[in-house]
Amino acid sequence: MAETGLSMTSRSDRLRQWAVTVGFVAGLIGTLAGLGIIGTQVQNSAGGALRADATLLTPASQAFSIWSVIYVGLVGYVIWQWLPAQAHSRTARATGWWAAASLLLNGAWLGVTQAGWLWVSVLVIALLAYVLGRLCLNLVGHGPHSLAELLVVYVTFGLYLGWVCVATVANVTAAAVGTGVRLGAAERIVAVIVLLVAGALGVFLSRRMPGQYAIGVAMAWGLAWIAIGRLLVQPQSLVVGTVAAVVAAGVLAAHLLSARVRA
Repeated sequence: MAETGLSMTSRSDRLRQWAVTVGFVAGLIGTLAGLGIIGTQVQNSAGGALRADATLLTPASQAFSIWSVIYVGLVGYVIWQWLPAQAHSRTARATGWWAAASLLLNGAWLGVTQAGWLWVSVLVIALLAYVLGRLCLNLVGHGPHSLAELLVVYVTFGLYLGWVCVATVANVTAAAVGTGVRLGAAERIVAVIVLLVAGALGVFLSRRMPGQYAIGVAMAWGLAWIAIGRLLVQPQSLVVGTVAAVVAAGVLAAHLLSARVRA
């Protein structure tokens, strides 16, 4: 139910709704390219630098199934923000433009990886993480007003942000390896340091955005699949796999306990 005291739907509200819808269509086209339907599959683009076994910090392939949940949520969000009661709601206004930007950036990321521009893809995904962070930050202090809002806004964009945080780590590593950077014996040490930084980011988000558990769930999911990949799939590394598992558990715990911080 829309909050009282808000003005009726304005021209800017309609523009925002259309921006979200256009962004979703653009992102869908990029997704079709990433799946190989109208382009090259992501794992086969950029010379294979984005394959699940390309680096020590790439999650195992099963991790990417989280996109199915995120996309279902995004479809729900597009529909939800068109509902008459939500057109001028505080939540729709606080998230709409950021959501539209995130959808366009997701499509752009898939486009630049198709072209093999790995370092450009790093810039795009970093900007995507920032945009999603701003969106989720706008939700702090305002709980959902319905189950639908909880699912299509809080859960969907929380999962989106958490996954993109982990994907950014993998993307940077893939860009470095794909462009010829070789660390030799120091590769595992660097991987461990990066995982610890990712863990620190996860804890920071739990404190900055308390109660948004989906962020921690998605980060833990991605980190856990990095652990599984390094323990069971090539390239194997007991140290990196163990650290990834510990960091995943720590990030998840921090977010589950974040309700105390909010209180």
